Amino acid sequence: MLSEPRSGRLAAWGNALLAGLVSPDDAALAIVGEDAVHRVGGLPGEEGPVGLTFALGRLRGLGAGGFRVALPAPGHPLGLSGPPDFNARALEAEEAVVTSGAPYGLVPEVTEVGPVGDLHVEVLWHCLPVREAPPADVPSLGEAERELAEALRDATAVLSRLDVAGSGPVAEAAVDAYRARVERGREVLAPGYPPRAVRVLELAQRVGLLVSVAHENGHGGAVSASEIAARGEALRPVERVARRAQVAAYNAYVEQQGR
Repeated sequence: MLSEPRSGRLAAWGNALLAGLVSPDDAALAIVGEDAVHRVGGLPGEEGPVGLTFALGRLRGLGAGGFRVALPAPGHPLGLSGPPDFNARALEAEEAVVTSGAPYGLVPEVTEVGPVGDLHVEVLWHCLPVREAPPADVPSLGEAERELAEALRDATAVLSRLDVAGSGPVAEAAVDAYRARVERGREVLAPGYPPRAVRVLELAQRVGLLVSVAHENGHGGAVSASEIAARGEALRPVERVARRAQVAAYNAYVEQQGR
């Protein structure tokens, strides 16, 4: 939850490209990020994997008018619409991109290659058929914003009582690192997104940060089994709300276009 999902980068910058707000090269550069290379396999009419800029252009030619994000988890098919094969692949990857206006979806396969100490990441996006239907369990931006505020308030009360919320040097270092990334001018979303989507995504990422810190800090003051279980119960709905908010933010461009 701390790192930006690759599906989020592809959807956001793919939408900016379709809107004519960025060039194909700039979109591809932003999508690849710190990875070595991204390719797309399984595109209709192509025998093998192709480059990212070509693939985005081909999807546009096939009718894609926008890109949505799915961030599913076991028991929560967030952003998916089927069929079962695509849903299963997306659940295994914990993310996917679904095109709007064309019956295709993209699921990333991430591979580390190279010798120890000099590894780099390659991503192969598998293009698969999807069912054209409303995505599962995606809230509006307004709903996501309200849910985040409520979930954060409730969970903070429980976690503070158990002495595992945002305290200690590990938590402080994580928060400082997050703030440093923001201060360096990191673009939260690509051009064309409404300000509210940026605000919701930033809040969702902050909530995800706190959830990760709480997990990484071990059991903290929760020394009994019942207290550990209570912490888990407090974190699960918060993590779920944060994922829903992320998807709502990334999908806001398509929603505001009425696609």
